[in-house]
Amino acid sequence: MRLDHSKIVWRIFVVSLVLIVVLALCILLGLSFGPTGSVAQTLSTIFHKKSVNPMHHTIVWQIRFPRVLLAVLVGATLSLGGLVFQALLRNALAEPYILGISGGSAIGAIIGIMLGFSRFPGVCLTAFLGSLATLVLILVMTAGQTILKKESLLLSGVMVNAFCSAVILFLISLAHDSRLHSILFWLMGDLSAADMGQVVIIACMLMPCFGLIFWLAHTMNLLLMGKELAQTMGVNVKAATLVLLVTTSFMVSATVSYCGLLGFIGLVTPHLLRLLLGSDHRVLVPACILGGGAFLAVCDLLARTLPEQGEMPPGVITALIGAPLFIYLLKRSRR
Repeated sequence: MRLDHSKIVWRIFVVSLVLIVVLALCILLGLSFGPTGSVAQTLSTIFHKKSVNPMHHTIVWQIRFPRVLLAVLVGATLSLGGLVFQALLRNALAEPYILGISGGSAIGAIIGIMLGFSRFPGVCLTAFLGSLATLVLILVMTAGQTILKKESLLLSGVMVNAFCSAVILFLISLAHDSRLHSILFWLMGDLSAADMGQVVIIACMLMPCFGLIFWLAHTMNLLLMGKELAQTMGVNVKAATLVLLVTTSFMVSATVSYCGLLGFIGLVTPHLLRLLLGSDHRVLVPACILGGGAFLAVCDLLARTLPEQGEMPPGVITALIGAPLFIYLLKRSRR
């Protein structure tokens, strides 16, 4: 037992170290590329060399760094959220965006915005309540089954997503003209308004959730084996499930209230990492945090640099990558 524990600890360390290097490279690229700048200039700025360009210093630290850091936090959150839902529902297609959890958070956030609440805690609280309401609705719709089947779960998620989209459009139609453009752009995933104050707040909200889910990683391994076996291993299934669902919904709602809807991150990253690393959640949890952050940092970089003028929402890039993967997984699951 002690040998197995040492192997797991060593594996977590090695995987985390490799992904930290990957994440650092993605952050460096995100800080370096844009209308101006290069990797060499960015490295000079980071290490405070005397020849640093004051203008580039401002661009890197005041504009790009908060945005890249926010992208890392949001990517880590959505990736981890997808991993948790896939473990609890035993469904590789489960993901906050597909299940409608993000849509419910968006409804709550828009209501908070229209009521004039501050981003924190007002909009974040209404987004959290929206995500919980959506989660309860999905669980009620799929109740009465010992195991949530893929077809019924996905159908429920699609129905809830469609309903959330209709409610969002209704709320937007009620919005004043001055708010309409900002809400529409925000709904497509907006990281452009990031500043260090917001990043610090959202980091303080998310880090305890990351730690709690990592602490429950072995519990998720047991839950994957079935309710009865998990109970015989001493797991309080109802309490563990409730804690994981509420924690994940809170994380997703926090990111949605800041950045809008960013889909398929919780599908792409956990799936790829599970193929590479196996199904042990003690390894997958830190891997999804680091890998998800790197994935969205790269997607945001592409969203900023691909258009010749301006930029596109990063949600466009994540959807272009994630939607084909979702179709492939759905087709494979029916074989």
